[in-house]
Amino acid sequence: MDPNWFTALFDDHYENVMNNAGRYVSDGFAGTSSISGFGGSVGDGYGNYNSEVQDDDLNQQDDNDGGDLFWHRECDRTKLFICTAGALTMYYNTYVYKEPCMNSYNTGMRWLTEILNGHWMRCVNMFRMDADTLKSLALELETMYRLKPSRRMSVIEKVGMFLYTLALGASNREVQERFQHSGETVSRNFKEVLRSVCLLAADFIKPVDPEFTTTPLEIEMNPRYMPYFKNCIGAIDGTHVRACVSQEIQIPFIGRKGIPTQNIMAACSFDMQFTFVWAGWEGSAHDTRIFYEAIGNTNIQFPRPPEGINPKKNMYIYAGKYYLVDSGYPNEYGYLGPYRGERYHLPEFHRRGQPRSREELFNRVHSSLRCVIKRTFGVWKKRWRILQTMPEFPYKSQVKIVVASMALHNYIRRKSDQDVAFNKFDSHPDFVPPDTFPDVVPQSQTTGHQSASRMDYIRDAIANSLMGQ
Repeated sequence: MDPNWFTALFDDHYENVMNNAGRYVSDGFAGTSSISGFGGSVGDGYGNYNSEVQDDDLNQQDDNDGGDLFWHRECDRTKLFICTAGALTMYYNTYVYKEPCMNSYNTGMRWLTEILNGHWMRCVNMFRMDADTLKSLALELETMYRLKPSRRMSVIEKVGMFLYTLALGASNREVQERFQHSGETVSRNFKEVLRSVCLLAADFIKPVDPEFTTTPLEIEMNPRYMPYFKNCIGAIDGTHVRACVSQEIQIPFIGRKGIPTQNIMAACSFDMQFTFVWAGWEGSAHDTRIFYEAIGNTNIQFPRPPEGINPKKNMYIYAGKYYLVDSGYPNEYGYLGPYRGERYHLPEFHRRGQPRSREELFNRVHSSLRCVIKRTFGVWKKRWRILQTMPEFPYKSQVKIVVASMALHNYIRRKSDQDVAFNKFDSHPDFVPPDTFPDVVPQSQTTGHQSASRMDYIRDAIANSLMGQ
């Protein structure tokens, strides 16, 4: 027997090894065998032996050849067993056995426990919320939003991995190393938590007072705005976050930012909570187009300003509540914009002095109050680094990440009284952070003559009151 036959059989890729073994089996028992190899023949072959024995003088030779044939067949069986065992061993080593990679003593749960029980700032740095808020979030996601533990991972570790990814913009490999789990486990658990947080968003991204029956405390307690803006219920604006899409479909996503982005329309209350979000629009989409789609589509559930009832005519009329919008939006019922063609943004008044007319005075107060939406965007983007460096998720997942991060923003605002990011903005009420992605192309404004609306009269009345104070 050739001593190199076994090496020759397995000196190839696994896919060819199984073919070699199968070919050997068929050749070895189809009527031929070999002394020198696993695919040849022995003498004239044991399959034709009886037909070649013609007379009684060859009986002795027949007995001798039969003995040799017996040992050759036993050798073939031994080879078959070895081939089968070798193939199974190779299959096990290739597809079944996996050498442990994430085998650090400092497992993800051990590290997470150390963070939660350590200095409070460590938890804020890693997960952008304090330990009590993180534990509360994990408990609510498990009991109310269908997030379940797995055999080897608790809910709080899943939530920790998710927050770590959002807070630091960490890649899959970085999360693997930090939490000592495989890439498949990291990806699967991220999707599970993302799904649960999107369910939470339905309960947290909405007005606390859906009927808008009370004046916001931030207006009621500030003489700059009370009573002039007592019927104001929030602010609306659009913002952009980076989008990671293939080159074939990038063109619609490249707008005035000069890079692929998704355009997001949002409304917020004056305590910097999001009350509405509509994400997923291409970066080139104009804010006005998104606005009209939001207020005109009844399936979107935009929190519209409430309407009153005229008891004499039994019909709905405008009740006086409104959102603040900038000059890029129409000055329609329920949406109060500034005077166009006049100074508006606060830095303009800092550079060029005090307002010189009632229109400029109104615009300055309007801008000061409406900047709450810019401040809300600032807190939100500063907290979650993933919004600046969006990984290569499917685009639908990128949209869900935006919504989930806004839901977590609101959750922290409601549950944490000593949040670092919110406290910084609360202590500086006039601070407006710069945009993460500044415009490289000037934003086009709505042009053309617009007929006078009821909001024009409301704006004039507020401007006159500000001048007479």
